[in-house]
Amino acid sequence: MKPVDSGDLRAQLDRLARIATTGAQVVSVYLDTRWGDEHQRERVRVFLADELKRARAGAAPELAADLDWVAAQGEALVSQARDVGARGVALFACGALGLRDTLPLRVSVENFFVVGDAPHVRRLAGLAEATPPALVVFVDAAHARIVGLHGDGVTDEVPLESDVAGHHRQGGWQLLAQSRYQRHVQAQRARHFAAVAAAITALVDDHGVERIVLAGESRALAVFREQLDDRVARLVAGTIVGARHEPSSALVERAGALLDAKRGEAAAMDVAGVLTEAAKGGRAVAGLEGVLDATTRGAVRRLYVTRTFGAPGAECAACGGLQPGRAAACRRCKETVKDVELGEALVRRVLNTGGEVETIEPDSELGRAGGVAALLRYPL
Repeated sequence: MKPVDSGDLRAQLDRLARIATTGAQVVSVYLDTRWGDEHQRERVRVFLADELKRARAGAAPELAADLDWVAAQGEALVSQARDVGARGVALFACGALGLRDTLPLRVSVENFFVVGDAPHVRRLAGLAEATPPALVVFVDAAHARIVGLHGDGVTDEVPLESDVAGHHRQGGWQLLAQSRYQRHVQAQRARHFAAVAAAITALVDDHGVERIVLAGESRALAVFREQLDDRVARLVAGTIVGARHEPSSALVERAGALLDAKRGEAAAMDVAGVLTEAAKGGRAVAGLEGVLDATTRGAVRRLYVTRTFGAPGAECAACGGLQPGRAAACRRCKETVKDVELGEALVRRVLNTGGEVETIEPDSELGRAGGVAALLRYPL
């Protein structure tokens, strides 16, 4: 089983976010590789061909080489010659920076293509937060199966089996013997559940697992949960129905839906709390101006931004100030600024100052409050 590493996608995100503007052009591509049929593959092929054609118009030789690499990677993905199990893929290319990254993703993404002066990390930040390392655990009285979920895919299934004997109910004089036997079987089952719980605890401790979904029959799961340490039990996001004969892909699909729903509920509660705190003037701000000021000061602990938020802005290379709208000079230090898209600039700055980013759907309370808010390290 490939380890469920909490750092894989997040480490890649942090590395890409640290790539500063150097004058070189960086190609960033996100592709939806959740192939339903040949039509979906063809849509991705056409999308990529159109974007590459536009980017090649007047491209410098260095960029042309990067575009050739992206084209080759895209064709390998569409023809399913690589990363077959990925539901999305991110590509980053810049020969001047030695950048040639292909990142498979556990969840699907919208097709996106841009050439800019740094890797486009906003979408990757949302995906990293949406796919914490998790375990899907099927368990019954004699068997268990563990599948790991991480940002770039699903691990191989690990089967765990016990030699627990089955039930053979009888009557009459055999009842006494049967009851003695049953107590022995129950003891074996308790050992089986304890062994599965120990295996899960080891994965949690060694690989930073943040969520657990249990699958199986409700009575067996209720007994099994009693074997989990409290700290591990707190990671259980919920349970799903599961059967021993089902393929792990079916369990993963159900578990993913449950985790998405739980994440949405938690995010909505977090946003409500942040907006309330901001209204009280505490350790939170809401709205673009307040978030820009907090981000410039490096005070943002967690940024909340709607998926569709976008606004033109400017960034000062001298003092680092971010401001809305196009401008010729920084309103703080009067030095020259460059044009930026504020959604991307905010995400990059927050990541580079050790903060976290949560992407929220636009039809939310946050969307109605301007699209951005932030939890702060200290009140401003």
